[in-house]
Amino acid sequence: MISRSNPEDGKVDGAATIAKVTRRLAPFLIACFFAAYLDRVNIGFAALTMNKELGFSPQVFGLGAGIFFVGYCLLEAPSNYILHRVGARLWIARIMVSWGFISALTSLVWNETSFLTLRLVLGAAEAGFAPGVILYLTYWIPAEHRGRSLGAFLVAIPLSTVIGAPLSGLTLTSLDGALGVSGWRWLFIVEAIPTILLGIAAFFFLTDRPGDASWLTTQERDWLQDTLESERAEYGGEPTVGQTLRDPRVLGLGIVYFGVVAALYGLGFWLPQLVGDFGFGPALTGVVTAIPYACGAVAMIFWSRSSDRSGERARHTAAAAALAAASIALAACVKSPALSIAAFSLASIGTLAAMPPFWALPTNFLSGASAAVGIAVINSIGNVAGFAGPYLVGWLKGDGEGYSTALLALACGPLMSALLVLWIAREVQPGPRMIDARASSPN
Repeated sequence: MISRSNPEDGKVDGAATIAKVTRRLAPFLIACFFAAYLDRVNIGFAALTMNKELGFSPQVFGLGAGIFFVGYCLLEAPSNYILHRVGARLWIARIMVSWGFISALTSLVWNETSFLTLRLVLGAAEAGFAPGVILYLTYWIPAEHRGRSLGAFLVAIPLSTVIGAPLSGLTLTSLDGALGVSGWRWLFIVEAIPTILLGIAAFFFLTDRPGDASWLTTQERDWLQDTLESERAEYGGEPTVGQTLRDPRVLGLGIVYFGVVAALYGLGFWLPQLVGDFGFGPALTGVVTAIPYACGAVAMIFWSRSSDRSGERARHTAAAAALAAASIALAACVKSPALSIAAFSLASIGTLAAMPPFWALPTNFLSGASAAVGIAVINSIGNVAGFAGPYLVGWLKGDGEGYSTALLALACGPLMSALLVLWIAREVQPGPRMIDARASSPN
């Protein structure tokens, strides 16, 4: 039997092992999350023609965009706990296939009730995917590398808009009227197909735990398992689910995430219409909408690397959130298209760059079943803003307040996050092993 190794004895290169794991998992998970976010927010592009065809008011659209998160939040924790029990391979496949079919069914909506119902069911079907993948990464990636790994995964959020926005605009125009079907209905059908195919692939491609990874050598598997087990022990072991639910750090981080998500989805669902109001057609609106997210994708990668190099999470989160708040407020005050896109680009940089260092924070004190529940609870609290942000914009706009008032209200979310995360930072600092590892790191 081969003895377990560690990076100090020269038998296993820890950095090379982590790189190998990342090369195996990251591209596929990025593709899955790309599909998830695209199916979640393509309603914003559909609205360019759907709202007029079906007679939806801004309030109805805002409610429909946000009601997704009601079912999503209610089922987050149960779904993540099931993933922890049955494995990511089976559960992620189930989530993706079910939400793909429901997303395609959105093409059949005919009135307000059908629209709201399908959006609610779509959220319930997708519940547990994002926190499930974050949990899954804690099974494979040691804490000192998680900022960069989470950044690689979460970069799918802006990429889904960078690539998806032009494609959505093109679909709206090129397929409009094909077989007598409106372009916005084709949009839901076309963009659901990759999700279903990726869900089927997940069942065969993903590996539940390092011990099952035939694509790692025995020494690499043993080193990775030892590293992760030692890390959990030095963080104080695994708290119970009950302790996790009572942990004020979980509640506090959920509120921090609430502010970030309010900005993320408040802009995500409404930005195509904000840009469309400048007079652009659907195709050009898709291209212009992609600009802020392209900027955010680059910032997310560099900011997560900065966080890993310094070993610091809270100040990185706070600085990015503060930039988002200031930029959204700026967007409320400018009128020209060029200045508005510049302000939205800065807002996207701040909002998206905050996410990788933020999600590294709870993994400093949660593991196992407690991580399954804790990460889901944080995500659930935060995603309540996925309902509140879009609905707030629609409510204010529908009441004649316009986008400026709505944007100023959205800016309060990330500002709150920036202040709160610094206050609770001392309670979620990394354990001694993580600090020692960084001190000896050549980076």
